[in-house]
Amino acid sequence: LPLALPPVMGGIIVVYLVGPYSFLGSHLGRQLTNSAYGIVIAMTFSAAPFLILSARAAFATIDPALLDVAATLGHSEFSRFLRVAVPVAGPEIRAGMTMSWLRAFGEYGAVTILAYNPASLPIYTVNEFMARGISPTLAPTMLALLVAGAVVLVSRTRLPRFGHVDLEKITLESPALTRSARLDFDVARRLGAFHLRLQHASRSDNIAVLGPSGSGKSVLLRALAGIYGPVGTVTFGDDDVSAMRPEQRPVGYVAQGFSLFAHLTVWHNLMFPTNARPGIARYWLRHLKLEGLENHYPSQLSGGQRQRVALAQVLCHSPEVLLLDEPFSALDMPIRRELQRELRSLQRETGIATVIVTHDPEEAAFLAQEIIVIDDGRLLQSGTNRNLFSRPVSRDVARLLGISNLHSARTTGAGLLGSDGTHIAVDTGGYARDTPVLWSIRPERIGVRSPGDGSDPDPSVTQVTGTLIDLADVGTAIDLYVALGDELELHVRLTNAVDLGIGEPYVVTMNRDDIEVWEDLGVREEANAATEGRLHRSR
Repeated sequence: LPLALPPVMGGIIVVYLVGPYSFLGSHLGRQLTNSAYGIVIAMTFSAAPFLILSARAAFATIDPALLDVAATLGHSEFSRFLRVAVPVAGPEIRAGMTMSWLRAFGEYGAVTILAYNPASLPIYTVNEFMARGISPTLAPTMLALLVAGAVVLVSRTRLPRFGHVDLEKITLESPALTRSARLDFDVARRLGAFHLRLQHASRSDNIAVLGPSGSGKSVLLRALAGIYGPVGTVTFGDDDVSAMRPEQRPVGYVAQGFSLFAHLTVWHNLMFPTNARPGIARYWLRHLKLEGLENHYPSQLSGGQRQRVALAQVLCHSPEVLLLDEPFSALDMPIRRELQRELRSLQRETGIATVIVTHDPEEAAFLAQEIIVIDDGRLLQSGTNRNLFSRPVSRDVARLLGISNLHSARTTGAGLLGSDGTHIAVDTGGYARDTPVLWSIRPERIGVRSPGDGSDPDPSVTQVTGTLIDLADVGTAIDLYVALGDELELHVRLTNAVDLGIGEPYVVTMNRDDIEVWEDLGVREEANAATEGRLHRSR
């Protein structure tokens, strides 16, 4: 409001608030006007908005993930405000303080109204100018110029940063590495129109949560960390942590996008957890190949180094469960593979339970023994890696797992499938005729030959004629795409160079033992739902 008002009108409003006949003014003996108090009140009223607006904008730009990470490292809300929010917003706050001081220093209208004829420098200068001309104003003007310059200079001075840490003076201490408890959860969280509802009892120490963008992966991780408060049941082994605040839960949370504290050195990032110990921090510096970087700031590190620091930071908190939100998504492929190997070694050495969120199926399979596939806040399928990759329950799951050659079909007789008008000879596993099934075969298990090849057909090999519609040399292999029908297409991967023509007919050969067939439960569930709907309408 003071910014939108002319200073004189602002002074009038302040008179109504603290003037001699107001409640506050009369209660304080009518001393708030026509005095030095009036100067301070008028200046504060006119200048404070500059600080308030700057601080508000600065706090609004803070990455919430920084505060979430600080919470999971044991810091209370007040500690997060003092140790994270204020330092991160510090430069903008200092700029707002400078603007406020300079605005107050030059305030004229409100000061004149509230303090009548105060001895402030601007009013003294105006009085001298009006009474005696410009010559007497030189000294106060030069004083104002010097003061304003000093204030601007101070505002541009960088605050002292953390001193040098000598690791040689710190005794190396090995952390107590004990196997952590497995994770079970039944959580529900609504964010606007999005509703997460997931239940899972883990059967292994390391879980991967796989899903497309917006499926609720990060929401699940934050719910497990306690950032949303109680959202259901979360247990680590026999310990129910559902009612615990994030600073109380024994978790290590690595948020997406290198969530390190930019105002802290690597060493002070590692010492940020409330239970961090110097000896253990030095151990993780050495173990994660960070020695020599302890006095660097995050802005001086590469992406891979920052990710190692983030891992070392949460490990200094000695968590029972490690929650990783797409930790390697922003890294180049070579660095990503290197850090995946290091994390896998860390899992094996420490025995710590991990939950990693990712959209990369290869990363999920590499870093976990159990995968949860979700979409739109709901569970699509969960199970061991081999179970999911060999038998996805739907095309959606297969797409998320990066599985090619998954097709719908129906059994047409003993040992035959009908798929988009094409008959495939397979082992149908005793399914009754007209059973909806899914079938799949790995691209590298498929062969291609010319129709003119007169070799005798092997009864154990399925042969189907199709049209080559695309061919790509991907460096390490040749990818072929063969259309067997209007909607049926097979991806074939060959390791040897081939001389094939696009648009030409070829025979696709598949060993019957390499073709996986299982019942399409999605079709059966849809049929059951339709039957229940008809019964409900008839009732």
